[in-house]
Amino acid sequence: MEDNKVASDCKPLLIDTDVHNGIQHPNDLLPYMEKPWHKQWIGAGTGVGQPYYTPVGVLRRDAIPEDGGLSGSSPVFMVKDHIERYGFDYVILTGQNVLELSLNPDIDYGNAVTSAYNQYLLDHWLSADPRFKGALVINHSDPHYAAKEIVRVGGHPDIVEVVMCSGSTRLYGSRFFHPIYEAAEQMGLPVAIHPGTEGRGIAGAPTPSGYPSRYMEWHNILPTNYMAHINSMVCEGVFEKYPGLKVVAIEGGIAWLPHLMWRMDKNYKALRDTTPWLKRLPSEYIREHVYLTTQPIEEPSVPEHLVQLIQMCGAEDRIMYSSDYPHWDFDHPKLVLSSFPKDIRVKIQGGNAAALYGLHKKQDEPKGEV
Repeated sequence: MEDNKVASDCKPLLIDTDVHNGIQHPNDLLPYMEKPWHKQWIGAGTGVGQPYYTPVGVLRRDAIPEDGGLSGSSPVFMVKDHIERYGFDYVILTGQNVLELSLNPDIDYGNAVTSAYNQYLLDHWLSADPRFKGALVINHSDPHYAAKEIVRVGGHPDIVEVVMCSGSTRLYGSRFFHPIYEAAEQMGLPVAIHPGTEGRGIAGAPTPSGYPSRYMEWHNILPTNYMAHINSMVCEGVFEKYPGLKVVAIEGGIAWLPHLMWRMDKNYKALRDTTPWLKRLPSEYIREHVYLTTQPIEEPSVPEHLVQLIQMCGAEDRIMYSSDYPHWDFDHPKLVLSSFPKDIRVKIQGGNAAALYGLHKKQDEPKGEV
């Protein structure tokens, strides 16, 4: 998708790049999957547990639909409670627990359920409101099947990216994953990486030195996994091999980026012979190909310091607003960026996402029922 400028004479767009839509009832997926998988899905779900207890939960209780179900599971309620409440022009639906199916040891089961979810996304969510745009979910443990799924679903006009979980048995620069990037580039779709699965299923420990003791420790350290994946993708030459590929690091924070860029550039100058396929400084690949989202944005005691960090690494055009609705650490779109200069704030609130996803036209509210 082209990096186009948003028309200056239009009211700035407001785009949420990480909204977690759920499934109202597990039975809702059954029509989309073959019968042998029904009992397993109803009885075991994704089969990947969360080892850490959080006293605040994960889903906001005030986002439970009026007719019941999990928070974020009703398109009608989400339009009222999120889109219309805050005036979003578009929201990108990134799914909920289906993301973790890549970490189920049964690859065929993961394929079956992710494909079922993607069809459910098309039929149940993207048809409900033109402001909904979708991220198709893949099972990254089977890259060849994932590539076929990207081609199968990725041509839908309301699908704007591919999303996979950040927990993995391999770093994402590995050639094992290249079929995913080839298909995504072919379909003109960014690949998004979403956290929360570190230390779950077959992924192994969430840090190189083992398991944190509690949820807060685990949550604090999630950005290190993003550093590892981005470092791997650059050093393994993913962006030389797939020059049209864009990567979105969702919910990974921002402040780590300049440190990584500076360290990679410094080492490249002495060790470039070990990566002869790289034609430019590592930081140049990151500036061209990698996007970040705001939630959870760092909140230094001097807000200007974060702005300075963003400017230091030239990321003003690569950061996009995200709310993480309906999760506990939701960020209000009008408050979280209030200390940013207007020119940067307009880009982050919607301009950068509009350029990446090709969402330049403001949507009129639909008439009648959602």
